[in-house]
Amino acid sequence: MVQTIAVIGGGITGVTTAYALMLRGFTVTLFERHRYAAMETSFANAGQISACNSEVWNRTATVISGLKWMLRKDAPLLIHPQPTWHKLSWLAEFVASIAHYETNTIATARLALKAREHLFAWAQAEGIDFDLRTRGILHVYRDAAGFAHGQNVSKLLLRGGVVRHTVGPEEMRAIEPAISGELVGGFYTPDDSTGDIHQYTVGLAAAAQRKGVNLHFDHAVQALTPTNTGIRVRSLCEGAAHDAEFKAVVICAGVASRALAASLGDRVNVYPVKGYSITVDLPDEASRAAAPVVSLLDDRARVACSRLGEGRLRVAGTAEFNGEDRDIRASRIQPLVGWVRQNFPTVNTRHAIPWAGLRPMMPNLMPRVGPGQRPGVFYNTGHGHLGWTLAAATAELVADAVQAAHPHTQG
Repeated sequence: MVQTIAVIGGGITGVTTAYALMLRGFTVTLFERHRYAAMETSFANAGQISACNSEVWNRTATVISGLKWMLRKDAPLLIHPQPTWHKLSWLAEFVASIAHYETNTIATARLALKAREHLFAWAQAEGIDFDLRTRGILHVYRDAAGFAHGQNVSKLLLRGGVVRHTVGPEEMRAIEPAISGELVGGFYTPDDSTGDIHQYTVGLAAAAQRKGVNLHFDHAVQALTPTNTGIRVRSLCEGAAHDAEFKAVVICAGVASRALAASLGDRVNVYPVKGYSITVDLPDEASRAAAPVVSLLDDRARVACSRLGEGRLRVAGTAEFNGEDRDIRASRIQPLVGWVRQNFPTVNTRHAIPWAGLRPMMPNLMPRVGPGQRPGVFYNTGHGHLGWTLAAATAELVADAVQAAHPHTQG
């Protein structure tokens, strides 16, 4: 029996894609290799839904910093010197994309604003509790050069529709009284927000299932094979192989998207850029009072934090280029704990749960959304550090593309 649409990947991108397709009347089957949704990169990110952070990384300054920090184990941006063809080709394309820095930053900002509308509307429609906090995001600068660059970024973001307010040190402390240390200035985006990406993704997956989406957890996709009538998906579950044929497939498989795309003749140059986070339990009243309630982006430290409910503080940062390495290293976690201790010294960090995830990042920092070369193949992947921020918009875009290509497949 030929079914309709398969979605590969059960993170925020795959689940929002399945939901958007379901809303258009498609019969959807989602394949996820883990037992639950959102168990990899969508598990414990910074929590920010941040149009204000839409600036792409393709700048000469980023390249210089990466080279300068190569031998520092605690560097905010760590490029391991061991070369691989994948890493070298990705970095070459990254440098080539510097010419498109302004255009891509503006386009990302516009996409982030579209995503916000759908993200909140779906949560409200399905009654999803994900510790949403609509207190805005405060971007913190502690040196004049960084602040000057931030002013230029604000102009680009404004061209994309994102309004960031320039604020001085006193205004910053009024917005977030817990903030400490030397402050040069900052930017406040009151329309941005935070939440728990894992809770949201799990909640939306459950809602999609209630409305007819088939969730195939514990199904690791082994092969995608074009046929005369569509795409055959072979998955492995508890050692047994399963085959099913679909009219179309949407690949939302994070860092695994590159290999799946190559098997279908497409080049999707996603690189796994590792990010780290800690989730700090706030066990006592003193810690809860001392922890920030407004989400912060500390530019110099390359650290972001978000308050999740009353009892948790999520702190995330760093970017590491080391292939598909999922190890959690103390040298990368310690700067995050140290940042909390330095900036919020009375917060109890005894229970700081470490985590690492692989951000699927394209060289130009723009997600790969749309059809592949073969009929019935689509992609929604490569969102990098903005998966939570952009997923709902790219889900809509790829669902529109599927609908345009298969107008009579719904139902």
